[in-house]
Amino acid sequence: MNPTLDLLLTRRSVAAALLVAPGPDAEQLQTLLTIASRVPDHGKLAPWRFIVFEGESRVEAGRRLAAIAAARQPDISEARLEEERQRFAKAPLVIAVVGRAAEHVKIPVIEQIYSAGAVCLNLEIAAHAMGFGACWLTEWPAYDAEARAALGLTDAETIVGFIHIGTPTLKPADRPRPALEDIVSRFGD
Repeated sequence: MNPTLDLLLTRRSVAAALLVAPGPDAEQLQTLLTIASRVPDHGKLAPWRFIVFEGESRVEAGRRLAAIAAARQPDISEARLEEERQRFAKAPLVIAVVGRAAEHVKIPVIEQIYSAGAVCLNLEIAAHAMGFGACWLTEWPAYDAEARAALGLTDAETIVGFIHIGTPTLKPADRPRPALEDIVSRFGD
């Protein structure tokens, strides 16, 4: 079979907690970001951008999120705060795909959002092709205005995904996929 098809047939998400160092080096990161940005983009708007969390910045991002959680829940447990502190420190690399979809005279907002989603999938596929594992997550920081601001987003931006990338500690098992006869129809039938 074609190697590209083999790659696509074997791509699996790997839980962020199962991704360890080494992660992509600087050259591999540049390649990942280049591939990620090669998606359909009607109008050439680039309705997305990237925030790279690596090294100590992963820990700092977690500290900021833990501070928000502590301010909102004074009785929060230390274990829960530690989870927030470690949110971006599990995998050696986290790339936030930031959506910048906005009203446009020709390009519907939904098309811009789809483009940003394609960026996330390209990151996952490219990481897999390099031999890394990846996981596309959102969770509460993606939907919380204060958390987004703490991570460097403007009010007009959203988180499309946090892509965690690293070396998998084990080979991910496949999950059940829908039977094609349950999800495919033919127009006119």
